[in-house]
Formats: sequence, structure tokens, C-alpha cells
Amino acid sequence: MRRFFATPARPTTYSRWLHLLIPAAMAGVWLFISPSKPWMTFLFVIPVGLFPAMRLAEGVQAQLLLTPEQRGRPDATISAGPAATWADRWRTVVWLEVRLVLAAVTCFATVWLPATSVDLVRASFGTDPSDDWLARGVEPGWWCALLAPLPILLLLGLVVLCGDMATAVARVLLGPSPTERMTALEERTEQLLERNRIARELHDSIGHALTVAVVQAGAARTAGNPDFTARALAAIEETGRNALDDLERVLGVLRESDVPVSGRPTLVEAGRLLDSARGSGASIDAEMTGPLELVPGPVSREGYRILQESLTNVLRHAGAVPVRVRIAVVKERLELEVANPLLPSPRGPGGGSGLRGVRERAALLGGRAVTGPDRGEWRVHASLPLDGIR
Repeated sequence: MRRFFATPARPTTYSRWLHLLIPAAMAGVWLFISPSKPWMTFLFVIPVGLFPAMRLAEGVQAQLLLTPEQRGRPDATISAGPAATWADRWRTVVWLEVRLVLAAVTCFATVWLPATSVDLVRASFGTDPSDDWLARGVEPGWWCALLAPLPILLLLGLVVLCGDMATAVARVLLGPSPTERMTALEERTEQLLERNRIARELHDSIGHALTVAVVQAGAARTAGNPDFTARALAAIEETGRNALDDLERVLGVLRESDVPVSGRPTLVEAGRLLDSARGSGASIDAEMTGPLELVPGPVSREGYRILQESLTNVLRHAGAVPVRVRIAVVKERLELEVANPLLPSPRGPGGGSGLRGVRERAALLGGRAVTGPDRGEWRVHASLPLDGIR
């Protein structure tokens, strides 16, 4: 009951009412041409509904007037696109036929029921009502005024019922096809994967730069050596400049979806990461074997980020300690390992989003990454398939 009385206050009620009345304009033109054959209207919409663009027009109109709260949303229950298959075209034809039926009922009620209310009001002043069957036989009298609101309430209930029916039928006949649902799901998945990739890029790049800057600044503050302070400031400057370049690349991806990823750093540039870590006080024992320049771009780029996060993890949690780095191309795989002494300090390496990102990067490429303590060392080992060196 509460819903019934709250219905007149809903804007959707009147937008659906308008949607139900729009076909009456077309039907009115046809009745003006051929008033004796109103059924021809139902035949006329068959070839019209077979045009692919008609599904687009009906979908946009239905979204706007039947489900305005879903307008423009990717998960809208009513699609707004041209017919891609013959099944979609015939569904559009059926929708137009149903819409004409609902429009005929609504249009008739919109004209007839208010007229009945007017007759009842006139009868309350002593005027005989017209031949309307609802008011037929009603004796004029003041009590007719009590009956006058009933046709209006009946009209509102009929409009709500027809509007709900039209919305339900539109969701079935104009709703996304299985192909459209699959396409929308794939696009949504791609967006989520891209967001996750951007989050990892920012975490690895900016996190590495901030870690190096903090370590260098702390060492320079306690060293009391002007030469060491100058070298630390130079390292902070270089690391910050590289981080800004990485940030600009990531922001470029956010601005334009078609920005190529070829500008992202690869393992060929791993030397700058090692130099940055050395500048922070870590003792790096690096060994790189195999043709790294021939490693496929996606593998090389993800390998660079794994190395970056691994070194960042060492500097953040272990400080200036000896680090062993091994990068090798072996048997159609890229093997990358970063190991450092496992300190007894409670500030040992953690298992936060950075290490989780390392494992996710390896998994996306069909590889595997292992992180954790191993024989007195904290070790990050990633094995990535090359799928054939190009």
C-alpha cells in the first residue's frame, strides 16, 4: 500500500508514462490515413524493426525513459546498440509489437478514465453523465463527487502496471545478448587488469625511488662527510628523475588507452637499478648471462619490475647488506634471483603488496615466483617463460 501511494511521487512513473504514449503518435498518423484498418500498424512495424539501427533507437529511448537510473552504465539491463544478429532484429520486432499493445491500452485509459472523472464531477452538480459505461446509470447527486477520484486512481495503477510490464519486457527483448554480455565482461576484465598493472607500476617505481631517497638521506645525515653527502644527493636526484620518467609513462597510460608500453624500462637497463642500490650502500654482486636484449618485451619489462621490487625490499627491510643478483637466460626461460642475508632484526623482509605483486607479475606471464627465507637468506626467485627468443 505504501508503494502504491508513493508511486505518484516517483519521476520514473511519468517518464514511463511518456514512453508508453509515444507510439500513439505513429498510430495516430496511420489512423488518420486509414481509420478502418488500425491493425495495419502492427504489420508496418515488422520491416521497421528489422533495421539494425531501430534496436539502437529503441534501446536509447528505453534506457532514458524506462530505466533512467541505469543510463550510460556499462552494466545496464537494457543495451543501447544496433542489432548485430538476426535474432536481435526479431527480438526488436517483438518488442515493437508489445509496445504497441501497451501503448494502445495506456492511451485509451489516459483519455477515457479522466473523462469519466469529469462526468462524475458534473453528475455531482445534477448533470446527467454521458454514455460512458462506467458512469452509465449513475443517478446525479452530490455523492458522485466521492466517486470522481476513483478513475484517476485506476489510471495511475494502470500506468504503473503497464510501465513495469514494459520495463520487464524491454530487459528481456532489448537486454544484452550473450555476445554483448561476454564482450562487456571481457572489457571489464581488461579494465581491472590494467588498473592492477598501473597500481603495481606505481608501487614498484615510486616505492623504489622513495626507499632509495630515504636510505641515502639517512646515511648522509649520519655520515658527516661532505663528499659522501654530495654523492648521496646525486643518487637521490638521479633516482627521483628516473621515478618521474616512470610516473609520466604511467600517467600517459591513464590519459590515453592506446599509449604503447614499449617505453617502459627493460632488463637491458637493469644497470641503473644496481647502481642505485650500490649508491644506497648495498654491496651488489651481480651476474647477468645470456642475450638479455633478445628477451621478449613483456618478459623483459616485467623482469625489470621484479628486480626493482626485490632491491627495494632489501633496502627497505635489510638496509646496506650484501646482495646477490643473478639474471640468466636458460633453456627458453628467464631466471632471476635476488638474495640477501636474513637478519635477525624484527625489521626483516615483509610479505606485503610488493612481494604479492612480484608473484602476480610472474603468474600473468605463465611463470612462477618464490619469495621467502631459504638457508639463512631472504630470496626472491622468478622463473619466466620466454615462449621463444625473438
